[in-house]
Amino acid sequence: MSDTLSRETAEATVRSALRGFATAADLAALHSDVPLRTTLDLDSLDFLTFVERLTTATGLRIDEVDYPKLATIGMCVEFLATRA
Repeated sequence: MSDTLSRETAEATVRSALRGFATAADLAALHSDVPLRTTLDLDSLDFLTFVERLTTATGLRIDEVDYPKLATIGMCVEFLATRA
């Protein structure tokens, strides 16, 4: 992936990584400030799958200490855009 990741690209990447955890319509309607784990009913394994998808899509290393920074779509976008 390039050296920079625009916020638009970061959001598309996050929403793509969430596919399968909700319908496409639900994901499209998901506001950027709602808690992902409770809203989408993600258990620990689901969340790890999501993190793995983000890592694969961006090439960024995401450590366990970073997980709290991935609580909402908006937080994920901020994390990815500032780390890339």
